Amino acid sequence: MTQNKDITKAGLKLDPHQVILRPIVTEKGMHNSERRNVYSFEVNPLAGKQAVKKAVELLFDVKVVRVNIQNYKGKPKRTKNIIGKTHSWKKALVKLDTESRINFF
Repeated sequence: MTQNKDITKAGLKLDPHQVILRPIVTEKGMHNSERRNVYSFEVNPLAGKQAVKKAVELLFDVKVVRVNIQNYKGKPKRTKNIIGKTHSWKKALVKLDTESRINFF
């Protein structure tokens, strides 16, 4: 039985626009993109490194060197008597080839 790398652990096939949810534009992220050519994206929690790499290469037409993934768990928050929780999400740090760039602005 061969495994297809595009299929997630849950057995779903994700399109590139379903894998990359949004770019994360912060001061630290802009510093990394200028100095280290590393861009950060919020990605689908079901997506893995190979799916993120393929999606970034297809959507932005760049060459990806490395992908690192970080999982963020939701934190409990409280407003007066209402107790809630922020959502859990997944962040991908994508290092591009030296000739490749992504222009957000």
